[in-house]
Amino acid sequence: MFLGHFNPFTVYRGLPRSIYILFLAAVINGMGNFVYPFLALFLTVKLDFTPAAAGAFISFSALIYVPGALLGGKLCDMAGRRVVAFGAQALASVMFFICGFHTGSRIILPLIVLNLLFDGFADPARQAMQTDLTNPENRQKSFALNYLGHNLGFALGPIIAGFLFDRASPWLFFGNAILGLAAVSLKIIFLPETKPTERQIAESFLQETGEKGVKGSLFAAIAQRPGLVIFALFVTLYGLCYGQVNFSLPITLTAESAFGASGSRIFGLLMSSNALLVVLLNAPAVSFSRKFKTLNMVAFAGVLYAIGFAACIIAGKSLLIFFIGTLIWTLGEIIDAVNTWYYIANQTPITHRGRFSGVFPLLTHSGRAAAPWVGGSLISRWGLRTLWALTALAVLAAAGGLKIFQTIKDRKAKNPDKP
Repeated sequence: MFLGHFNPFTVYRGLPRSIYILFLAAVINGMGNFVYPFLALFLTVKLDFTPAAAGAFISFSALIYVPGALLGGKLCDMAGRRVVAFGAQALASVMFFICGFHTGSRIILPLIVLNLLFDGFADPARQAMQTDLTNPENRQKSFALNYLGHNLGFALGPIIAGFLFDRASPWLFFGNAILGLAAVSLKIIFLPETKPTERQIAESFLQETGEKGVKGSLFAAIAQRPGLVIFALFVTLYGLCYGQVNFSLPITLTAESAFGASGSRIFGLLMSSNALLVVLLNAPAVSFSRKFKTLNMVAFAGVLYAIGFAACIIAGKSLLIFFIGTLIWTLGEIIDAVNTWYYIANQTPITHRGRFSGVFPLLTHSGRAAAPWVGGSLISRWGLRTLWALTALAVLAAAGGLKIFQTIKDRKAKNPDKP
């Protein structure tokens, strides 16, 4: 039984066929995720950006995700998931394909911005589709399987990208685009439209669950779920801290006090190790998480993040300490991923899945969007050690906030009439 928990194909048996299609598409997408893990290095090494300038560009360009996510969420609730998700994802891939012909020029900068716009447009539809295809009983396992698929692909992707970075940088963009289009094609062929029917929506009004439909605007639906907003704000701080993995960690590894020019390859190895650990530990994390309250598990993830990030303060030239730190913050990532979107989806009204899938990822991802700007500014002013110390303290504070939030919920549940 214990060994079975380490076999994802045992834990994830019996899910709908469409979930396995999403899993396979996630594997392909993860394998082709070449550009963004190496974007900070690409800007600083290939285009001569300073760390602060690179961080400012990445954070600024990520802001374009905002209108894309808001419009995409609204449209997929109105017109359906397929046309929004597939069309926007295809356009995002085309932007990267064009970038491949101009890697030595700053002309790629607006194309990267457009890629983020289209990706933001597609995200709410993809998330809503995944929620549509599941129910509260199988949702945690289904979401975790999709996350596992991404990391199965990502276990190989950074190794390939680390090789391409020094030898054939245009193929960072070409490869990302080709595999992105392959994932789109798979979904178009095998997945139906999943937008809830009028009957499903009408039936939801008779239920007393977090997915009960809401008559009215997005703001009316959110106003009925203030706890979800509080949760999202804490997770936003998680995103700000975790975002330093993609921005500040490669800069830390390539610093003269660490590994210098070989740091990009070591970063690729750490990212692949991260993905392999997710593959090995994702299934047991699902089984473990189901024994505890969701908010407590997300808080525990923050503690693991803090310990893992703190390792970067003392690592210096020790590859072993960097790998140990990666193991610990990866454990935090797994627990976080298995529980966060499960909690949000179960609190999302069926009538507003697209719009909630635009707004709440927007809130939580805004932390990651700001991470390069914050990280670049802190590095330029106070250095890498201070950056990692503040990151560890911030994520630990967020974990404490989530634990307090759960404690308050527990007290109200025991004394519902007490203000």
